[in-house]
Amino acid sequence: MKILRWSELDEAARKATLRRPERSPSTAIADIVRRIVEQVRVDGDGALRALTRRYDNAELGDFAVDAAEFAQAEREVTPELLAAMRDAYARLVTWHEAGRAQEFDVETAEGVRCGRMLRGIGRVGLYVPAGSAPLPSTALMLGVPARLAGCERIVLCTPPRSDGRADPAVLMAARLCGIDEVFKIGGAQAIAAMALGTESVPVCDKLFGPGNAYVAAAKQYVSGLPQGPAIDLPAGPSEVLVIADAGANPRFVAADLLSQAEHGEDSQVVLLSESSPLLQAVAVEIEAQLPALPRADIARAALAHARGIQVERIELAFDISNAYAPEHLILALRQPRDWLASIRAAGSVFLGDYAPEALGDYCSGTNHVLPTDAAARAWSGLGLASFQIAISLQEVNRSGLMRIGPCAVTLARAEGLEAHAQAVLRRLESAT
Repeated sequence: MKILRWSELDEAARKATLRRPERSPSTAIADIVRRIVEQVRVDGDGALRALTRRYDNAELGDFAVDAAEFAQAEREVTPELLAAMRDAYARLVTWHEAGRAQEFDVETAEGVRCGRMLRGIGRVGLYVPAGSAPLPSTALMLGVPARLAGCERIVLCTPPRSDGRADPAVLMAARLCGIDEVFKIGGAQAIAAMALGTESVPVCDKLFGPGNAYVAAAKQYVSGLPQGPAIDLPAGPSEVLVIADAGANPRFVAADLLSQAEHGEDSQVVLLSESSPLLQAVAVEIEAQLPALPRADIARAALAHARGIQVERIELAFDISNAYAPEHLILALRQPRDWLASIRAAGSVFLGDYAPEALGDYCSGTNHVLPTDAAARAWSGLGLASFQIAISLQEVNRSGLMRIGPCAVTLARAEGLEAHAQAVLRRLESAT
């Protein structure tokens, strides 16, 4: 991990230091995604079979997971893993229920009542990656709020293994959430299938879930199609930023950085501290812990663009973090809650030495589908409201119309919309 002093960097060097890792050129990715979407539009299931053969090395006749495959998955998942998923499921339910938006009805003027109704989105498509590692936790993170929101139809797509089966743990996570409509389709083609519909896969109104650059590009592309689906949020390669003081445990901090680095070669890890000894100790710990990791090669590639940055004071670390807007922000500080008011942009925050980001990935209760690539400046992580639509309503009686109608007439005429004004005036004339 390269260590830099922030005070010694000019503005250009500072921007370069915080720049996310370069990925494939966006134009090239966009071209590939467009071709895939058009293949699926024209050839439906036939295109999905060809793309699955090409990208997943799997031959599939039927994409849907049937009862027999669910039953086999249940036999293969260990009791320990199933119990852990049930625990995580329960905490997710608790957190999402606590954040549930409320319907309301309020009198805004005498005789005028306005309110809000909440409805689950009709058809939602969930994407659960399984590239270098299957992610049953993502199935829980997407499935729990979708079920609690009351969505009428929940479709889940996940890439098949080379043997043509879906990952058993992903299937059991889906079952815990009451999802039985699971398709073995991955990548941009899964996004295209849920956006456009095929002979097997239904059209969905909104798409959810993280993925690689191609999945992210596909979500953006299909959302711009005529009557295309809505999408959840920009969710690309994982990233973490740690702000640590001199009292932080170097072993813990190094482990946190490595836990993000092992996600993928394009993952981003950044460490900010005013303590030079802490930065140096973390760098040593990274090298000590790295060889024992099964995904050490992936983590090492990600660490090639990792940065340790020494700042003159912790306040400056928060300024840098807010500009960077990390997906995950860990505060390895002695009094972390004292700094909450300084946070303006982050996907999810972890307070203190005993709150590793990995807990948020799996079982603390918060959702791990979060904005990346600085999208946390304007986007929130996934929540129950993401799976709902809020419908406003108003009820006006005769006296209410008399009270607020003239206001509407004045505003309508100010905008040159006389038909709007007349719609109110005709009622006012009838009411007098």
